[in-house]
Parts: sequence; structure tokens; C-alpha cells
Amino acid sequence: MAGHVMNKAFILAVLPALALLALLALLAACDMGSGDNASSASLQGDLAGARIGGAFTLTDQDGKPAAWDDFKGRYRLVYFGYTYCPDVCPVDLQKIMQGFARFEKRAPERAAKVQPMLISVDPVRDTPAVLKTYVAAFHPRLIGLTGSPEQIAAVAKDFAVVYGREDAGGASDYLVSHSRTPYLFDPAGKPIALVPVDNPATADEDEGAPDKVAAFLDQWVK
Repeated sequence: MAGHVMNKAFILAVLPALALLALLALLAACDMGSGDNASSASLQGDLAGARIGGAFTLTDQDGKPAAWDDFKGRYRLVYFGYTYCPDVCPVDLQKIMQGFARFEKRAPERAAKVQPMLISVDPVRDTPAVLKTYVAAFHPRLIGLTGSPEQIAAVAKDFAVVYGREDAGGASDYLVSHSRTPYLFDPAGKPIALVPVDNPATADEDEGAPDKVAAFLDQWVK
């Protein structure tokens, strides 16, 4: 898990976002305490009302401009990561996109309303050409988005994602520590809930992660 060993500066930077997510999780847990609140939580999702997301224009894996508003009317399945990530990113993306593929097989018309996307937190190395090969390995519907370092920093801030470069020996040899925040947004671009890809307690549960993602999409995508 070397790619995600957080240094002190990164831990200090990540605390506000982690506190926000922890608070959202706590509120969701508290809402489940009574029948009426539980029903409301199940209808709204644990990120309902959160100030996450915002308009942007980045570059897709084909080198073309891609704006957040281009996907109006579609659910947006958003993951922040990078192609050189040695461990967590490919595992998370595999779970998410396998789950999406299962949902797609069961409910193709609803799955067609979902746009999965990977937004790079390593724009220097993640060129469109690099992203094109990478996203194709997970699912043909997955798109990759990159941009200038300034563009990515602005998008990450809007989406409550924190990240930081960790040098590993050379100018081009580095890792990027980042928060794991796979989101589902509704057709209006508002956040619904976090996608369930957290590391499980057992290997059996890990193998069942794609089914959990498929069930999650079945619950929220109408």
C-alpha cells in the first residue's frame, strides 16, 4: 500500500474532508434510528444536501474538452485517482466497474443513464493517451478526465478531494496520496451517496463488492 502512505502534511490537509465525510456518515447513521428518518435517509442518500461538486471543463481521453454540464440529465459515477497508482485505485475501479457491468446487464436502460468517470489527480503524467489505454481496461463506458495542475486542483477542491505528491527518488518517480471518494451524482449534478467500495473485513466480502456496487446503483438510479 506504498502509494497511499500519508505524510504528516497530507494528513493535516486531508482532515477537513475526512471530518466532513465522517460527519455525513454519522448523520446518516443517526437518521436510521427511527422509522420516519430512516425512510427519509433511504430516499435521499447520505450525501443529500452536501456541497460537493461543481462545474468544470477538463480534457477527456480522446483529447477533447469535457464539461461537467455535458452530462446533465445523466447520473455521474465519479472516482478520483491516477493511472500510476500501484494498489488502491485499480482495485477500487475494478470493483466499481464490475458492479456497473452487472447493473448494466440487469437493467440496461437505467445503466445507460449513468456516466462513469475517472478524474486524474496526477495530470502531469496522466495525458489523454495514457488515460485512454487505462480506462479501456476497466469498461468501455468509463471515461478519463485530466487537465492542467491548476484545473485539477480546482476540481478536487470543489469535490472535497485532497491529494499530495510524495517524491520517491526522482523527478518523474513519485506517488500521489489522495482521499478515496467515489461519488454518485444525480442527473442534476447533485451528490447522492458514496459508492460502497471500502475495504471489507474479509476476503469473501471483498469478492462480493461488485454485487454491492450493483445493488447500490439499482437502489439509486431510476
